[in-house]
Amino acid sequence: MCGIVGYFEKTGAENQPVGKVLLGMLDALACRGPDSAGVALFGTAQANQLVARVKLGDNGDCAERTLEVKAIAQKFGAKEFTQKGDYLRFMFEERGDLKAFISSIESVAADVEVVSVGRRLEIVKQVGSPAFLEQSFHISGFYGGHGIGHTRLSTESVVDLSHSQPFWGHGYPDLAIVHNGHITNYHQLRRRYQERGVRFYTENDSEVVAIFLADRLRQGISLRAAMESMIKELDGSFSCLVATESALGFVKDSFSFKPLLYTETDRFAAVATEEIAIRSAIPGDYEVREGRAQEIQIWQT
Repeated sequence: MCGIVGYFEKTGAENQPVGKVLLGMLDALACRGPDSAGVALFGTAQANQLVARVKLGDNGDCAERTLEVKAIAQKFGAKEFTQKGDYLRFMFEERGDLKAFISSIESVAADVEVVSVGRRLEIVKQVGSPAFLEQSFHISGFYGGHGIGHTRLSTESVVDLSHSQPFWGHGYPDLAIVHNGHITNYHQLRRRYQERGVRFYTENDSEVVAIFLADRLRQGISLRAAMESMIKELDGSFSCLVATESALGFVKDSFSFKPLLYTETDRFAAVATEEIAIRSAIPGDYEVREGRAQEIQIWQT
């Protein structure tokens, strides 16, 4: 029953009201997922800088941890700290390998988590409806070039910030996914990655999709090839949106049980679980079509 949405500005402009569009789409799908909501937003990059969003914990008492995380982050050249709710946001110096940064930040406590890192990517998610997400973080005020969103009805795992979507391709900058469906060989894939030392943060089967794609992209294969391999290697029924620094795409499995519709004009592309989400957020005259089994579409600047 989860709802997924995506928007991509084809003109290459990075000053579009992406947050407002995604919020409008998610509001239309709120009945599909009242448990949690989230967005992955792609704004304007700053030279040689990465932006990080860190979850400070699950108990609501963040003051001491904020100081600890700040002190560690400053060793990596961090600056421009801001805090809202459970999130600490800051910029830090770009580096090729994020392992040392992530392990240092997350050493503060077991429930401290680096939620996203990227030149353009910022993930914001939390328990509650899309309206509550807007109330807490004012995502409608975010401007950028593209983004994806999710509203969740939990069927198999707990409801908290970490289990909410989107998921970051942990350790791979500017990669995020949202997913509707079930990965039935999830436990097999999870064991395979854990044997290689990959850490899982949740029991949500969608997390393995982000890990799978990050692994493929690290190997140097194209985004399309990585998404094609999802059809071959991920069992189950799913519709999935994938976003990177410069691209937005979707992939549907071989069964096509999970709905996904999209439209494309000269200016934009939009994707959602239901047509009403697209039309309620984006006025105009355009055709909406349904994705086919095994269909892959990618829009890229």
